[in-house]
Amino acid sequence: MISAKDIRKAYKDLKVLKGVDITINESEIISIVGASGAGKTTLLQILGTLDKPDYTANTQLIINEAKIKDLKEKALAKFRNQNIGFIFQFHQLLPEFTALENVCIPAFINNTSKPEAEKRAIELLEYLGLGNRLNHKPNSLSGGEQQRVAVARALINNPNIIFADEPSGNLDSESAEQLHKLFFKLRDEFNQTFVIVTHNEDLANMADRKLTMIDGKIIDK
Repeated sequence: MISAKDIRKAYKDLKVLKGVDITINESEIISIVGASGAGKTTLLQILGTLDKPDYTANTQLIINEAKIKDLKEKALAKFRNQNIGFIFQFHQLLPEFTALENVCIPAFINNTSKPEAEKRAIELLEYLGLGNRLNHKPNSLSGGEQQRVAVARALINNPNIIFADEPSGNLDSESAEQLHKLFFKLRDEFNQTFVIVTHNEDLANMADRKLTMIDGKIIDK
């Protein structure tokens, strides 16, 4: 599913990632923990193709058998849209659009027709318990509801892999617990792979594997 070798990243003199090797299997839930500044989010962004590593002769990133380094920008954007979903701490919902419209955006980028995209979005929102909130804008949704809309948006194109960066960091404990259970339910029902960066120890310990990062390297595999 994901094979990454010698992943490095530096910003001028600051070395953030110092040669990370990681393999993630299909339908696996991986948590990545570590202190702030350890490189967790940078690694997540590179694995999710939102950022590029500093390539060395040994650097390799393969996702779903695709060699990411070989993809040009347009092909990479298409690959990302079709294969990867993202869930962020602050939802990143567009405030001027309804829940339904927010969920449909990745599908429209993938050239899915409006009727087909809306049908799939409604199915997802109903599955996530938001069938009565389709036409509500983000400012009229609770934090937990906004995060579930973000989950639906991440799922709209049926991606193989979901990357989540502190997905429950902005939620109350009850909403966070519901979100954590939802990840495992989605994995069990749709066979998706989850890579989750989190400071939440309860979520981290629920994962199939918990990886710890210290000073730009993974110390637990």
